Amino acid sequence: MEKGIYDPEDPDPMKTWHYATPNNEQFQATETELPVLISNGTITLQTRVWTSGMAGWAPAGEAMPDLFRAHNQDPPAMAAGGPPPMSASRSHEIDYEIFGDDMQLVEIELDPGETVIAEAGAMNYMEEDISFVTKMGDGSNPNEGFMGKLLAVGKRALTGESLFMTHFTNMGNAGKRRVAFAAPFPGKIVPLELSKIGGEITCQKDSFLCAAYGTQVTIAFNKKLGAGFFGGEGFILQKLKGDGKAFVHASGTIIQRELKGETLRVDTGCLVAFSPGIEYNIERAGNLKSMFFGGEGLFLATLRGHGHVWLQSLPFSRLADRIIQAAPSAGGSAQGEGSVLGGIGRLLDGN
Repeated sequence: MEKGIYDPEDPDPMKTWHYATPNNEQFQATETELPVLISNGTITLQTRVWTSGMAGWAPAGEAMPDLFRAHNQDPPAMAAGGPPPMSASRSHEIDYEIFGDDMQLVEIELDPGETVIAEAGAMNYMEEDISFVTKMGDGSNPNEGFMGKLLAVGKRALTGESLFMTHFTNMGNAGKRRVAFAAPFPGKIVPLELSKIGGEITCQKDSFLCAAYGTQVTIAFNKKLGAGFFGGEGFILQKLKGDGKAFVHASGTIIQRELKGETLRVDTGCLVAFSPGIEYNIERAGNLKSMFFGGEGLFLATLRGHGHVWLQSLPFSRLADRIIQAAPSAGGSAQGEGSVLGGIGRLLDGN
């Protein structure tokens, strides 16, 4: 059997195949899932496919002729209610490396046909063969109609994000290619393996950076009035769903805590994300004296349940406020940076 060609007598359950729709949207499936994809019409004779060992993309009819021949002779019966949900819509399996300390970027490694989605403007650099296109939505539902995409865009508008997302795909046949994304402010990039934390995560609305193709980026409404008004995150949170890798960014130092039924009280601006099983609410910060003079604000966020919580040491909005307050142009005091002449010295220096 030629390397890369499907063998119906000995399918490899670990081997990954990539296939592309007529709109050049890429998906992947394991070799044992191919028969069902062919039987329900997802993959046709003309569908372009690729797997490790093939020189390039080829029509599925050429890459797996025996599989099509078998299904044309004896098509499998379809279960009532349609075919079962296919793991072919799973997120692409990307590799990554994070560089830097406080001004980080994440470099994503893409095999031929693999795609990563990112916020508009997040890309830092990319190698040859990487093609990018701006689309409405994250592409997690390839059969979604125009109205569905329009609704998704409306949800993104509520979070204050760009109405579009950028899809980066390795369109070459020469091997792995890399594309990098940088965080928009000082802090840390947090890699998340969604399959290991319940398939979804809820995070602050501006924290998403990039994710493997197939990840659904949507919003979650905070149903509790107290948490919505005083919880720091507002009524609208961001939710990432899927089973692949996603990357969020936050300011300051990031710490991950695992809760096993206990309660954690947090400064309302320091919550970055939490996994399923965590209940998010707010409570008063002690008595009236502590609330008004304790310096911790009027309320604290309370997190309880079983799951993971990510916290940031310094919310960027708080840092920005301090910078603005300290700026001489905004009324802050000028220290002169050690010069005995102070402002006169800066004037002579041209500052």
